[in-house]
Amino acid sequence: MNYIKRAMENTFLRLAKEFPALLLTGPRQTGKTTMLQKLAAEEKIGRNYVTLDDLTERQMAKNDPKMFLQIHKPPVFIDEVQYAPELFSYIKIHIDRHHRPGDFWLTGSQVFKLMDGVQESLAGRVGLLHMSPMSQAESCGADTTPFILDLEQLTRRVRERNPLDTPALYERIFRGGMPALVSGQYTDHRALYSSYISTYLDRDVKEISGTINSLRFMDFITAAAALCGQMLNYKTIADAAGIDQLTAKGWLGILERLGIIFYLHPYANNMLKRMVTKPKLYFYDCGLVAYLTKWSDSATLMNGAMSGAILENFVVSEIIKSYQNYGREAFIYYYRDKDTKEIDILLEDSGKLYPMEIKKTATPQKQLTRVFNVIDKATLERGTGAVLCTTDRLSAFDSENLIIPIWGI
Repeated sequence: MNYIKRAMENTFLRLAKEFPALLLTGPRQTGKTTMLQKLAAEEKIGRNYVTLDDLTERQMAKNDPKMFLQIHKPPVFIDEVQYAPELFSYIKIHIDRHHRPGDFWLTGSQVFKLMDGVQESLAGRVGLLHMSPMSQAESCGADTTPFILDLEQLTRRVRERNPLDTPALYERIFRGGMPALVSGQYTDHRALYSSYISTYLDRDVKEISGTINSLRFMDFITAAAALCGQMLNYKTIADAAGIDQLTAKGWLGILERLGIIFYLHPYANNMLKRMVTKPKLYFYDCGLVAYLTKWSDSATLMNGAMSGAILENFVVSEIIKSYQNYGREAFIYYYRDKDTKEIDILLEDSGKLYPMEIKKTATPQKQLTRVFNVIDKATLERGTGAVLCTTDRLSAFDSENLIIPIWGI
């Protein structure tokens, strides 16, 4: 498989010079181990490598973590560290004793905020990064800086990429961001995602939750995928999967913990009244959504009932990834009030709110930007607005509202 340079490489190396430990989390098969093995080989310092997928190593790490670290001495790369949270206290002791940047490179297939033991043991000592499936910027070797509504930066982004028409954009969405598909190692979309669910996702879900009905869980995650880009509704998902709402809530928590889904929360501001409180549900990888919802090909998806929702999911996930890869948090929300006025994305940056609409059209109308007026009463200043759409070039309605091609995000 040809290695595709990951946007996070420079961020990881920069933080490795500052933090004694770095924890890179994210779903399986997104390239965490491959990237760190490449970076470790380039270090040329003989960094030790051990994976806790190896049951013998895992048993030692859990039962005798002190001995484990005597055998696998820093600088060390410990893969799938979530299996032995017992290590964290001993890593803390080593860090407090030696204070060497880069001693511990750690990966985990769970989101760090939800990983047992990290916050308590390594607070202030560990740099945290999250790797999602590949962004479109990574797949075409283009600018991977955080996405902002700055005309100069946007001009630079679109110059580095080849324009896509709508069918080609949906082919990119349908294919998804798994490195094995993007690199061409695998060409069978269905076979890869089927194997991914049965080999990795099913195993990790059972690791977290214990006994679980695999068929019911498949119905559940399919129901969740069908509601991507929509406000979270436990009852709808539960009814479709034949489970109760409490179980649906717990299983969504597992998907979030495994880095499969994330939420966009409504923008909260007491100057803006009558707002909804439910988050919206998104998947990090649209290829997984397309597989789960059983679209046969990208053309069918483009013309189907989910075309708008999956396009919105793609846009939101691409923006989130652009910040993750840079080691920054994206302060991104949506707006919807009880009068059904809605703004797809509100990006908060440098004291301003940047409103964005997502539309499946190559010729957007300026009236789409009228809804942006609803945030004029917010405490933060309203910044440049934009319609993100399937147009073939970067342009603008006026000095305050841009038209941005989705392939340029």
